[in-house]
Amino acid sequence: MRRLTVIRGGTVYDPANQLDGVQQDVWIEDQQIVAPPAEPQPQPVRVIDASGLIVMPGGVDMHCHIAGPKVNAGRLLRPDDRRKAAAVSRTEHTRSGTMGSVPSTFATGYRYAGLGYTTAIDAAVSPLTARQVHAEFADTPCLDKGFLAVLGNHRFVLEAVREKRQQHLTNFVGWLLNAVKGYGVKVVNPGGVEVWKQRAGGNVQGLDEVVPTHGITPRQILCGLAQAVDDLQLPHALHIHCNNLGIPGNWTTTLASMQALEGRRGHFTHVQFHSYGGGDEDENTFNSKTLPLAEYINEHPELTVDVGQVLFGDTTSMTGDGPLGYYLHKLNGGRWYSHDVELEGACGVSPIKYKRKNLVHAIQWAAGLEWFLLVRNPWQVALSTDHPNGGSFLAYPQIIRLLMDKAYRWDFLQTLPPKIRQRTILSDLDRQYTLSEISIITRAAPARILGLPHKGHLAPGADADITIYSPHADLEFMFQLPRYVLKAGTLLIDDYRPLPPPPGLTLFSTPSYDLDFHSHLSSWFDLHSTVTFQHYPVDDDCLQPQGSPNQNS
Repeated sequence: MRRLTVIRGGTVYDPANQLDGVQQDVWIEDQQIVAPPAEPQPQPVRVIDASGLIVMPGGVDMHCHIAGPKVNAGRLLRPDDRRKAAAVSRTEHTRSGTMGSVPSTFATGYRYAGLGYTTAIDAAVSPLTARQVHAEFADTPCLDKGFLAVLGNHRFVLEAVREKRQQHLTNFVGWLLNAVKGYGVKVVNPGGVEVWKQRAGGNVQGLDEVVPTHGITPRQILCGLAQAVDDLQLPHALHIHCNNLGIPGNWTTTLASMQALEGRRGHFTHVQFHSYGGGDEDENTFNSKTLPLAEYINEHPELTVDVGQVLFGDTTSMTGDGPLGYYLHKLNGGRWYSHDVELEGACGVSPIKYKRKNLVHAIQWAAGLEWFLLVRNPWQVALSTDHPNGGSFLAYPQIIRLLMDKAYRWDFLQTLPPKIRQRTILSDLDRQYTLSEISIITRAAPARILGLPHKGHLAPGADADITIYSPHADLEFMFQLPRYVLKAGTLLIDDYRPLPPPPGLTLFSTPSYDLDFHSHLSSWFDLHSTVTFQHYPVDDDCLQPQGSPNQNS
């Protein structure tokens, strides 16, 4: 006998299936959405009355930092941040958790679900730390989770690029994703982190500056990994954190990186931080250069971005870009944590506060909104704050209001330094997002960009991840508090009340590669690594100790 649930009479926003405010029932069987049963329809075991409510797919955050050593370093570095924030209290269905800019595992899962989000991708994990990340994923309820492996400064990658062994590079990427159960590939300041590790204070300044230890350039690293990702047919394009993040004048490096792909797929992440004009770290010349970059994206449909929107207030900077972490520490003062991962990379963690009265911070805030408003096709842009770097994911409802309400956006702009109107073009932009476009940038587009065909839509066969909102004149309030949230057909939020949370699935990729490559790789590990080839991979039983199934994407 079929056990069916129906969401009855809701107004559906499902842009992947051309549904823009259409009153329609949504049927669920087990963990998936199904077609409406034939007449006479069977009696469902559960009916959710969505009359007058708004129905959307579950939210997908394609770029956040929620697990792993640097996230834990952020928690440990900022006890003051956790003390002053309201905690998540234990209830009959939920465990307690700490908040602040870097919430604990339980709090992270509950708070994402409380916004209507059901999937999150940690965007920067050193492969050597994968076991810890999977352990924390298992401790983070409510969400399907995956991570991107950081490879832009991995010693094997640098050697393969130097020796022009593209097939070795492709085989290495294929092996590594299988070994650590990663979902995709990330580059962070390609070549620059390697220089930082070998020479205190070092970095690369441009796409064609030579990495002295290997005699190669960031351009070669970027193109080699982009080609490997395409050759392996990974679901998600190469995820790119460009060189010179946060540096005045860096927009030229970002544009050069986009051009360097030469038609290959590419996703440019937290792109707001890479869109600055000016020079010499001079506040008098710092400005937004979003327009020429957005125009390039508009002409290249193979490229996508997430924004990395800055919000005002206290947060924690955490990055796999070691030299950037040090730069921010010098800029902001205070505490700083730096971490070196053998053969793979380096990260930096430090507190940061974005202030409304600070012109540079105000320009960063405006540049992010410009990205949303200037990219013509919302399927090429995803909502992100680079949590927690630009601000908490809890600020997503405020960003949505800023995009949907130009009057609110204008009033907010008046509270910032007047010079912002000469350094940005935000005041000239009148575009307002529709509910359908919001559904795209928070659900349908990130799912499509990630290559998750069962996410971000409500057609038969999709995961039954669904969020139901009560309409409200205050759009920020509306998106802060969904009335119902379902994860894989299970109610997480029932008429605003939390219910027992499921653990969620692990999302990972298993690309095919030449298994004969193992002998070469084993010898390489023996020569260079303190971790043997045999001990490097993550065992399957590390993924979900709570016993939930794993999803192979």
